[in-house]
Amino acid sequence: MNIENYKLEGDRLPIFTYPEPVLSKKAVPVTEFTPKLAKLVKDMLFTMYHAPGIGLAAPQIGESLRLFVLDVDYEREPFTNSAGKEEYKLSDFNPMVLINPVITGKSGSTTYEEGCLSVPGVYEEVKRHKSVHVRYQDLSGEFHELDADDMLAICIQHENDHLDGVVFIERLSNLKKNFYKKKLTKEKGR
Repeated sequence: MNIENYKLEGDRLPIFTYPEPVLSKKAVPVTEFTPKLAKLVKDMLFTMYHAPGIGLAAPQIGESLRLFVLDVDYEREPFTNSAGKEEYKLSDFNPMVLINPVITGKSGSTTYEEGCLSVPGVYEEVKRHKSVHVRYQDLSGEFHELDADDMLAICIQHENDHLDGVVFIERLSNLKKNFYKKKLTKEKGR
């Protein structure tokens, strides 16, 4: 689940934005647990932390694979560098990698204002389950189970939606969903 001794390094990947087709496609299961997969995960974490975000699913970086990374615990403190430019110090990493996740239990409900790296500038209240139970694999292919509540549960549900080709605006009322779809499609020039 957690990546021991995470160091903030990797390559920054492009984040695909709505309405890119990969975002509406159901992702395929990961079947090979290789160094290439580990490199992808490392780059996804690096990209997520610098975006900045608390979760990133493989379809968001153009890879239609059932995996996502998240960290709902890390700290992001602004500071001004010697050139007078604002930067951020990142610390207290608690990265998680969920490969081929399956939500096997849900309970309660909560509402939270969500945003998405693939839908920049849009923040809306989304109704989610307050708690989830998820079964998933790690980078070695080993199976694990996790009970998650509150922010972690919300993040797991949000990222898992990406694996099913669902962007969070799909969870809004028809009026808001149609508004954002038209607005974002127009902005992309499609």
